[in-house]
Amino acid sequence: MKEATANNGKGNVIAIVAMFFLFAMIAFVTNLAAPMGVIWKNNYDWSGMLGNMMNFLAYLFMGIPAGNMLVKYGYKRTALTAMIVGLVGLLFQWLSGFVGTEVLISGVTLNFYIYLLGAFICGFCVCMLNTVVNPMLNLLGGGGNKGNQLVQLGGSFNSLAGTLTPLFVGMLIGQVTAETTINNVAPLLFIAMGVFVLAFIIIGAVNIPEPHMRKGGAVKVKASHSPWSFRHTVLGVIAIFFYVGTEVGIPGVMIFYLSDSAASGIQVNATAVAGGIAAIYWLLMLVGRLVSGVISGKVSSRAQLTVVSLVAICLVIGAIILPNDIRVSMPAYSSAEGFSMAEVPAKAMLLVLCGLCTSVMWGGIFNLAVEGLGKYTAQASGIFMMMVVGGGIMPFIQEAIANATSYMASYWLVVAMLAYIFYYAVAGSKNVNTDIPVNEEDVPDPRNL
Repeated sequence: MKEATANNGKGNVIAIVAMFFLFAMIAFVTNLAAPMGVIWKNNYDWSGMLGNMMNFLAYLFMGIPAGNMLVKYGYKRTALTAMIVGLVGLLFQWLSGFVGTEVLISGVTLNFYIYLLGAFICGFCVCMLNTVVNPMLNLLGGGGNKGNQLVQLGGSFNSLAGTLTPLFVGMLIGQVTAETTINNVAPLLFIAMGVFVLAFIIIGAVNIPEPHMRKGGAVKVKASHSPWSFRHTVLGVIAIFFYVGTEVGIPGVMIFYLSDSAASGIQVNATAVAGGIAAIYWLLMLVGRLVSGVISGKVSSRAQLTVVSLVAICLVIGAIILPNDIRVSMPAYSSAEGFSMAEVPAKAMLLVLCGLCTSVMWGGIFNLAVEGLGKYTAQASGIFMMMVVGGGIMPFIQEAIANATSYMASYWLVVAMLAYIFYYAVAGSKNVNTDIPVNEEDVPDPRNL
């Protein structure tokens, strides 16, 4: 018995490490979109967040199928399929650098459509990966505070990859000119493809527990309820939608703001500096998740989410109202000067500090929203993945507001989303449907009727 327990514990450790690895891949692929959007925005003013939106729009179509794949085929096969899909998506984005550059469709070059297709395909990949890692880590942690602790620690690897991606893109792009194309970031796309191949090999060799797969002979019974029967889950789905829009929108629009020399006052290598500053946002998300990973065993998800959402509201409002001429020195990178201290508007620093707050929101919301779902957890995971589309829709709306008014005025949308998340933490996350049966044995076997 002791030997079996030891082997099971060792298997869990390997599975946890594998999930952490996949968490990093999610950010690596996702965070390519916003900084690469600077290149396209130089050609089409309206296109900056469109690649990002296509990436997240895929969640709307793949969320439920990904959840079904998880139940039917298991974590491992779903993850391996995601690797192949991600490789194809990155290949299309690379091809957009030199295929169809002279062909116009409705006034837009064909290569831009190829790029959008690649971003959309990559969205399918990260949706499937997200569907795997979140419930798996929550399960391996035993749910509750411990489950949230593992999700936050996994999120730390997500943040590390998110930190490096915009920094590398900024280094490769430098200052955006009329000659800047996707070819400038081709080395990073090749690295991403190589990482997917490596990930496929590693995950293929790892033995991952498959608790949600249907066993042979099992009878599929239509349940009388679903995740939509739980109020705290429904409100959590909305919270996830707004959260991802907030997490992506804060640094995404900030990159456009800092890259715009007329608006930010940064005259030399503005795009590279903007990428470096955005990298700090993701670095602080790493710090926040590491801290949360340490304290989550003792501090509840509800308490953490309440505090960080309130602090984030204050920081964003401060960034909106702070005069543009108040400046601070922040570490940045440019191809001309390397790592150095750059003079940037102080409001950028306040937005960057939001990374400490957004870092713990995903794990907190997910943990609270699936608490008490039992057999409905896997299905709920697919629904949550659908709502990640908020990371494409809300930043796109925010960019439209920025183009119509100003960069900072667009952040009132972020304040509104954070206000809802605060409400969810305080009141909306309470499970008021504890009378609904959630265990498999609560569903009668028709063979015994």
